Amino acid sequence: MSLIKFKSGNFVTQLSRDAGVLLTGIAILVVGASGVQAASGFDSCAARAASPFEPGFENVGVLLKDMNLSRAIQACTRAMEEEPDSLQVHAWLGRALWNDRQAQKAAPHLRISAQGGNFLAMTTLGNMMIDGDGVEEDPAAGAQMLLVAAEGGFAPAQNSYGLALDFGDGLEQNYVEASRWYRRAAVNGYPRAMSNIGLMYEDGLGLDIDLVAAFAWFEKAVAANDAAGQVNLGRMLDQGISTEVDYERAANLYEMAAEQGNLYGMNNLGLMYELGNGVEQDFQKAAGLYMQAADGGLSLGKYNLALSYINGAGVEQDVDRALELYTEAANAGHILSQYNLGVLYIEGEEVPRDYLEGYRWTIMAAEQNYPSAQNNIGFLLENGFGVEEDLPAAIKWFELAAAQGNELAINALQRINSAPATTPASGGKVK
Repeated sequence: MSLIKFKSGNFVTQLSRDAGVLLTGIAILVVGASGVQAASGFDSCAARAASPFEPGFENVGVLLKDMNLSRAIQACTRAMEEEPDSLQVHAWLGRALWNDRQAQKAAPHLRISAQGGNFLAMTTLGNMMIDGDGVEEDPAAGAQMLLVAAEGGFAPAQNSYGLALDFGDGLEQNYVEASRWYRRAAVNGYPRAMSNIGLMYEDGLGLDIDLVAAFAWFEKAVAANDAAGQVNLGRMLDQGISTEVDYERAANLYEMAAEQGNLYGMNNLGLMYELGNGVEQDFQKAAGLYMQAADGGLSLGKYNLALSYINGAGVEQDVDRALELYTEAANAGHILSQYNLGVLYIEGEEVPRDYLEGYRWTIMAAEQNYPSAQNNIGFLLENGFGVEEDLPAAIKWFELAAAQGNELAINALQRINSAPATTPASGGKVK
C-alpha cells in the first residue's frame, strides 16, 4: 500500500457576501453664501459608510474592506443623534456595525431600515438571516428579502441572491438561476459576481463549461480588484487552465489577493514560495504565509502548515503541532487533513501506529468520495487492521476507488479476483 501526503493549494470558494446601499443622491459638502460649510453628521456618515454601488456615490462610497470602522461608526452614531428617523442612516450605521462584527447591535438598525424598503438594509439583513449572524437563522425569509432588493436592481443583492440559489440557502438549489443573477450583478459592475460567474463557467454549473469565458470573467474581476478573481485567475495561470502556465503572474495575483487579506491568496502564495514557482524558493516565507491563512481559520492553510511542521520545512519540526492543525481542519471537514491523519496513524512513523485511529479518520475522507482514502479503507478491511476483517466490504471500497482511476485499488481488485478460492470448514472466504 502506498500512502501519499501532498501539499494542496488553488482552492477558492464562491461564497462571499457584501452589502451596498441604495440612496437618492445627496451632497457631501454644503455650499452656502459664505463658502463650504462643515459636513453634517448625515453627510459624514454617508462618506464613511455608503457604498460605491449606490447611484451618485460611485466616487464617494467605500467598500467594506476599505472602511475605517471606528470613524464610520462614530460618524453614523452622530448622524443618528441628529436624524433618528432616517432610514438611510440606520442602514449605514447597521452596515458599519456589521462590518465591525457587531451583528447583534447592527440588527435593530437594519430591521428598521429594511421595513422602510432600503435595499442596503435588506441585503445585509438578508445575508445575516441566512447565516444566523446576530439574528435568528431563517434562510427562507433572508432569501426572500434578498430577492426584493435584487429585483430592484441592487447589484450586491443580486450577487447574494445568486449565492442563495447556488448553495440552496432557503431556496431550492438552482444553478441556472444562480448564474443568471450572478450575471446581472456582474453586468451592474459588482466585482465578486464577475468571479462567481467565472466559476460557474469553469465548473459547468448552470452553464456549459467554457474555460475561455471563465478566464475572461476572472480577468474582469481582477481589473475590478476583486480578491477572489485574483485567486481564480492566478489558479488558471498556475495550472495552465485554458492558457499557458505563467507562474510569475500567478504569484503576483496571489500576492495582490493576500494583501487584501484573502486567505486563499495567502495559502496559494505560500505554495508558490515552497515550490519556487514564479518566486525564489523560500520555505520560511511559505510557512509564514500558511500560518497567516491558518490563523484566519482556513482549513487548507492549516493543512499545509501541518505538513510544514511534519517535514520541518521553514519551521522547526513539531509533530504535536501538526496533529493539532490536522485535527482542527479534519473536524471542519477538510478531506485531505482527514486523509493525512489516517496516514500518520496507519504508517506509524511520526506517531505511534494506531490502526483504529487511522481507520476513524480515513473513513471520513472515504465517505467524502476521496479515492485514496477509499483504497486505504479497503486495505484496512481486507487485512483486519483496526477493524474486523471483512473482504466483501473491502472489495466495495476498492471498487469505489478503482472507478475513479486509483491504481492501487485497481491492482488490489485484480489480485483478489485472481486469487484461488478456498472453502474452510467455518465458511467460504476468498483471500
